Amino acid sequence: MNFLGAFVGINIGTAVTDLPSAADVVAMLKANQITHVRLYDADGHMLNALAGTGVEVMVGVTNEEVLGIGESPSAAAAWVNKNVASYLPETNITAIAVGSEVLTSIPNAAPVLVRAMNYLHHALLASNLNFQVKVSSPQSMDMIPRPFPPSTATFNSTWNSTMYQFLQFLKNTGSFYMLNAYPYYGYTRGNGIFPIDYALFRPLSLTKQIVDPNTLFQYPSMFESMVDATYYSMGALNFSGIPIIVTESGWPWFGGANEPDATADNAQTYNNNLIRRVLNDLGPPSQPTIPIRTYVYELFNEDKRPGSISEKNWGLFFTNGTSVYPLSFGTSDRVVGNSSGVGVFCVAKPDADSSLLQSGLNWACGEGQANCSAIQEGQPCYEPNNLQSHASYAYNDYFHKMQSAGATCDFGRTAITTTVDPSHSSCVFMGR
Repeated sequence: MNFLGAFVGINIGTAVTDLPSAADVVAMLKANQITHVRLYDADGHMLNALAGTGVEVMVGVTNEEVLGIGESPSAAAAWVNKNVASYLPETNITAIAVGSEVLTSIPNAAPVLVRAMNYLHHALLASNLNFQVKVSSPQSMDMIPRPFPPSTATFNSTWNSTMYQFLQFLKNTGSFYMLNAYPYYGYTRGNGIFPIDYALFRPLSLTKQIVDPNTLFQYPSMFESMVDATYYSMGALNFSGIPIIVTESGWPWFGGANEPDATADNAQTYNNNLIRRVLNDLGPPSQPTIPIRTYVYELFNEDKRPGSISEKNWGLFFTNGTSVYPLSFGTSDRVVGNSSGVGVFCVAKPDADSSLLQSGLNWACGEGQANCSAIQEGQPCYEPNNLQSHASYAYNDYFHKMQSAGATCDFGRTAITTTVDPSHSSCVFMGR
């Protein structure tokens, strides 16, 4: 797996009653320009259907398989031969995820986890595939008991020796830390400590900014805070330079009566904002040069999963291929993901409340540091002299300047992106 630039991939869970055929699933991936997938196993039908597509594939050793592989180099070699080597190079397998949240879900396997990873790596080495295919193991945020503030985060000390070996393996093999990061759970289990806007990547009011008191880094979203807490936790064990890949993140769109935050509106907001944030190529505040590559959880609603109603409703698509809610995945139509933003403008909504527009305008020209000189009297964008057009100019200026830092076009939900150029006569909007 190369380390150039960000990507957004998708997890494909299969606890689905009417799971489409592998060929139909791959057709859906192509239709939605999805270039990276993670499988929870190494299903032969899927791996054959992905042949020749160029899609980067992460295969999975199931939790049930970890113990056996960790106790037998020959079992590891057989697994690699059967599930990886026999599909390369036609199927572009680039990573093996060894189990899922092993340390927090099956702690008895902790002693063999790194050994299983080592055995798999040696099997890849023997087949000369160790540069093509990297080995790691997705970890839960539960590994970090106190993730805020990020700068003081550390892994649960129970796992210190295992984590040290784990990180040493990742460093030695040029692999990456796989993190499952769920602001949905951070928010719903957080007893109201953080506002929901922080979990959904929405802009926070000036009085509610989330700042790490030690570094003074501002965290615009819980997602970035979780990723940074993990970088700092690695740092506390004296490891640096191991990139994080977020193997799971998402938001459920439907839940039970006791799960009021699992709504389609929240899920759409979270996943669209997540995709935009990831595709701007920046890392979190402490590691700005390392993009946060991310796999969204998940492709389908897994109705056969046990647990609460929300557990069954994380999917982006129904099995007939229609999306659960509007989502922009690919690069060609990604609105705020394109790094230059050329041809996209952020303007005030026509029906926005005027007092909210005024406060949005004040914020953009003040705290937001937009260049608002063009909308002063006598300047090119002063006319038409109304709140709507002045706010549009200021919003757009801020949006284009700060987009690379993760700015969104929201402004208290008074703004919207458009491809219609609002420039007129000598008044030119950025992005033209």
